[in-house]
Amino acid sequence: MQQTVLILGASGKIGSHAAEAFWNAGWKVRLFNRKTDNMTQAAMGADVIVNGMNPAGYKGWATAIPAITAQVIAAAKASGATVIIPGNIYNFGNQPGLLSETTPQTPHTRKGKIRVEMEAAYAASGVQTIVLRAGNFIDPHHNDDIMSMLIMREIAKGKITHGGDPDAMQAYCYLPDWARAAVMLAEMRTTLAQFEDVPFPGHAFTFADLRDVVQSVTATPVKLNAFPWWMMTALSPFWALAYELREMRYLYTMPHHISATKFDRLLPNFAASDLRQVMLAGLPADVHPDEAMRTSSKTIAAE
Repeated sequence: MQQTVLILGASGKIGSHAAEAFWNAGWKVRLFNRKTDNMTQAAMGADVIVNGMNPAGYKGWATAIPAITAQVIAAAKASGATVIIPGNIYNFGNQPGLLSETTPQTPHTRKGKIRVEMEAAYAASGVQTIVLRAGNFIDPHHNDDIMSMLIMREIAKGKITHGGDPDAMQAYCYLPDWARAAVMLAEMRTTLAQFEDVPFPGHAFTFADLRDVVQSVTATPVKLNAFPWWMMTALSPFWALAYELREMRYLYTMPHHISATKFDRLLPNFAASDLRQVMLAGLPADVHPDEAMRTSSKTIAAE
């Protein structure tokens, strides 16, 4: 019997890739329209809800995240659906090293504390919830991901922008891979606990590693330039996104990667995309059209 997934935030990074992955796996895909749809009504008959909704530009997290969470929990309770949410590493605070489901959650930022509270609400709700926790998102469609917004923003000038320490190991999440893993977990949800925290290992590399790979493709020198955090400090009183980005500055000097132990136990047959493909996904097509790896996007109509 065909299963149904409701995608929240279908035009965003998570939602668009989740919709495509579930569609490719043979699921019936519903796309939620936050302007016109009632979430609980839209969830009726759905087996899984993927929550890709987020406040635009990091605005209003303190009020928007709890409101979205309450809506999703209510919709899942009414429909009996399992909820899948993209977790991040804000929960851990400044803890260098290997991050896993057993790492203490000691956030020191406002956004990190909000994420901890959000996950606690799901855990206490009685709704089956899968947190698929990942590092920096890489979207091959360049949908406001870390590559397009920060790292590759000046690649046409031969520059890669780093946020702190160019030699610090960083965890990355290639979104087509995350979406495929979400489908696989959804299809085995009856064997999972009521609340599952699943680290998504993804890929890990330094800015220096990235520079070397990009340089090998472009065949031209590529420089590593530090992001102008002083500008974010100056703009913070007037631009909300500048303030929110500045709060997460510590991540770019914190060497870290995500444990694969639990993920490999649950999904032993999962095949991640090639590391080189992932590292080159941020390249604009006009920089090197043959090597700028992209996935084709499908247009999935709402029911």
